[in-house]
Amino acid sequence: QVQLVESGGGLVQFGGSLRLSCVASGSIFNINNMGWYCQAPGKQRDLVALITTGGMTKYVDSVKGRFTISRDNAKNAVYLQMNSLKPEDAAVYYCDVQLIRLGFPHEFWGQGTQVTVSS
Repeated sequence: QVQLVESGGGLVQFGGSLRLSCVASGSIFNINNMGWYCQAPGKQRDLVALITTGGMTKYVDSVKGRFTISRDNAKNAVYLQMNSLKPEDAAVYYCDVQLIRLGFPHEFWGQGTQVTVSS
């Protein structure tokens, strides 16, 4: 059993900052990629940022230079520092942790945390 607990969402003004956290617990081993996705009302869930076990990062173009993803392998945690927030960043943010089991990737998702940006 794997549990992902997210925190750090909330309401922030245009240009403000938030830091999202996601901690994994349970049968945690062989963590591969970790990432953050967002889903706005009526839209699909899209990748925001991804970080590999080696620390390589990938960002969607709209957040490059504003968001930073990081991970702490000792704590089984992934973070998303969100700066210069815009109203279009508002969405529910989900963390994603990929575990390798028997040679195959398995995805696990957090419960989601709401980010609201006022203009």
